[in-house]
Amino acid sequence: MDSRIKINQFQSSITTTEIKTPYYYIIMVDGDSSFSVDFTQYESTGRHLLFLAPYQCLNWHDSSTAFTNSIQFHGDFYCIEYHKKEVACNGILFNNIYQQPFVTVSELVYDEINTIIQKMQILGLSELNSDISIVKSYLQLILALCSKEKLLNETYFVKEPAKHYEILNFQSLLDKHFLESKEVEFYASKLCLSKDAFSKKIKKLFGKSPSKLIQDRIVLEAKKLLHLTYKPIKIIASELNFEDEFYFSRYFKKGVGVSPKKFREDVGISIVAKQSI
Repeated sequence: MDSRIKINQFQSSITTTEIKTPYYYIIMVDGDSSFSVDFTQYESTGRHLLFLAPYQCLNWHDSSTAFTNSIQFHGDFYCIEYHKKEVACNGILFNNIYQQPFVTVSELVYDEINTIIQKMQILGLSELNSDISIVKSYLQLILALCSKEKLLNETYFVKEPAKHYEILNFQSLLDKHFLESKEVEFYASKLCLSKDAFSKKIKKLFGKSPSKLIQDRIVLEAKKLLHLTYKPIKIIASELNFEDEFYFSRYFKKGVGVSPKKFREDVGISIVAKQSI
């Protein structure tokens, strides 16, 4: 199989405690699970699918969790930005700091995706270009199915309009001002709340502290600029309102685990950036 995509089949459980690579991941989980992604803890039950973007840190807290399959693919194999018209998965399955990185699905959907993965694995044994194209088509189908399920799961907002408003209100504030301020007090004052009251509310809504969300938003923008542009790291640091390139590199490495230079080398620069030249 093309080295840029890999399919893993699990017999029952895995003992891997951490996943952190330059690949995108789709992991099929069957049963209760406890894990953290970028140090935010999550709990899930039933059949669910977990999604990781490059260099997100996944830690399993329960090694007895049952797994079915996983797919890992590099952006050079399937570029989610280039194919956004066919499958709008960026910001839904991947690279969304505001929502949980997994979706619970029905047995029917779970089995359907599992069957598609098995077909991909059979074709992947061939080196024929036609078969590689089919593998990409199957991957695109899986991403489309997962995106549909994720969007369907978001309908709970309709049942909780007050919660929906609070989430969108803070999200809008952070997306608008994250370059301007990294301070929690700034956002608390915008919502006319004390820092403590604001922090408790945000933690309850998102499962993350405001400071973690602010850091995640800045890092997400940094990843975007590193992957989707040819801009020098020094320029990116300036655009993100860091005093210098070295402070930005320390900040990025603290959140991601690798330097901006290493991230760009491993993840690569998207075909989208190359086409804009």
